[in-house]
Amino acid sequence: SVGAIAVAGASYWFTKKRERESELRKEKLEHYKEFTFCLSGILRGESTSEGQRAYSLIRNKLNLVAPYSVIKALRAYSEATSRSNPNPATGELHDKLLSELFLEIRKDLKIHPKDDPKSFRIGLWASGQGQRNEP
Repeated sequence: SVGAIAVAGASYWFTKKRERESELRKEKLEHYKEFTFCLSGILRGESTSEGQRAYSLIRNKLNLVAPYSVIKALRAYSEATSRSNPNPATGELHDKLLSELFLEIRKDLKIHPKDDPKSFRIGLWASGQGQRNEP
């Protein structure tokens, strides 16, 4: 009977652990969706103070739930594209940093953890800032 109790206890513990992981994954997905939406509020030429506030808020939320690899990529992108940066990232550098950020997000969500970083590109075309001739 001790074995049966131990099995039941372990089963309960693993079930609760999976439920917590599932909830965290759902919360992360919602935050990542909100982040993607907020990107449109900070585009050069279309940026508003409200968009900047929303972007700052979601970045802070991501600091709570995202793994360090996502936070590091987000920091690199944010610093490179910041209004306070005298030479903000544009073109290839912008696209590279944004692609790296989305790759880390996809890895965290376990959507496609084996995406090829050399061919995975998200760029200005995705942000509505013009078309690019992608290879």
